Amino acid sequence: QVQLVESGGGLVQAGGSLRLSCAAAGTIFSINAMGWHRQAPGKQRELVADITSGGSTNYADSVKGRFTISRDDAKNTVFLQMNSLKPEDTAVYYCNAMIRKRSWSLNEYDYWGQGTQVTVSS
Repeated sequence: QVQLVESGGGLVQAGGSLRLSCAAAGTIFSINAMGWHRQAPGKQRELVADITSGGSTNYADSVKGRFTISRDDAKNTVFLQMNSLKPEDTAVYYCNAMIRKRSWSLNEYDYWGQGTQVTVSS
């Protein structure tokens, strides 16, 4: 089994910063893409940023220049550095990872964390 555990959420004033972490643990051979998504009350879940195993990144237009995604493959962890936070960034943030569990199987499985609340006050 595989689990993704997020941490780092909280309450911050507008203009402040937070750093989210998401660590994967369990039966893992390798991890391909990892990402962060968010869901605000009454809205659909949306992609915030993702990063491939080669380090290529992709960001939602609303966070470009403010958020940075990175990963530490030795620790099976993905990070989201969030700067210049705005009230509209308030949401539950979820990480996901495409995980290959066995060396002899090319199958990848999409695992998700439980979510961490980020609240930005004005």
